Amino acid sequence: MNIKTLLAKPFASYIYKGIKKGMATAIEDQEKILKDLLKTGKVTEFGKEHHFDEVQTHEQFRSAVPIRDYEQFKGYINRIKEGKHNVLWKGRPIYFAKTSGTTSGIKYIPISKDSISNHINTARNALLSYIAETGNTKFTGGKMIFLSGSPELERIGDIPTGRLSGIVNHHVPNYLRKNQLPSYETNCIEDWETKLDKIVEETIDQDMSLISGIPPWMQMYYDRLIEKTGKKVKDIFPNLSVIVHGGVNFEPYKSKIFESIGSPIASIETFPASEGFM
Repeated sequence: MNIKTLLAKPFASYIYKGIKKGMATAIEDQEKILKDLLKTGKVTEFGKEHHFDEVQTHEQFRSAVPIRDYEQFKGYINRIKEGKHNVLWKGRPIYFAKTSGTTSGIKYIPISKDSISNHINTARNALLSYIAETGNTKFTGGKMIFLSGSPELERIGDIPTGRLSGIVNHHVPNYLRKNQLPSYETNCIEDWETKLDKIVEETIDQDMSLISGIPPWMQMYYDRLIEKTGKKVKDIFPNLSVIVHGGVNFEPYKSKIFESIGSPIASIETFPASEGFM
């Protein structure tokens, strides 16, 4: 048992206790968070236009900030691209997450320095909660694959821009880097078919214990492994003990994924979005 596996359970227990404690004060916490957001947001262009300095309650916030679609945010986004500060949030975003979302057209979602940790820590906490609830730490000693978009980012308005999964790739904790596959170079391949072949090549002889990705990408990876070896995924990776999925509804893919693996295994569902990780 390596040191990482040894420490995983007490660390998971510590984090999980904090999460459970937070669940008991969820309403009060949300009210405090709203006040903190309003306090910071009132100096921004958006906050001034929507009178954040006068908003005290959730009901007042709902009235001051009606629900709108991306098109109604486009003007703000364009001003950020032009170099303006303090538009939607203080300063300037550290990234733009590029997404097609659920409606047509490319969208650019600002990710601030204050929010990036939510994307990282929420994913981490999902794994730690699983460890705390099940006691399974086996996967921490093996290789882990994160099927993601390219971590190579373009610049729009001098702001690094790319798919959320590619952005998050830059913030994988150091204690997971040694176990992480595929390589950075492979992750940067744009053509999916070429990238998939390279991922299979890099992982097929490894001790894979965790596989993470959106269900359709996961299934395509499994299909390519089976095509190459003629074996079920569990026979290729006998220590595979958990999959992590999110981004789309898992149910339409569930039976086929478990059939490809060879048997049902533990699965953790996450709810990632460019706007924020739940």
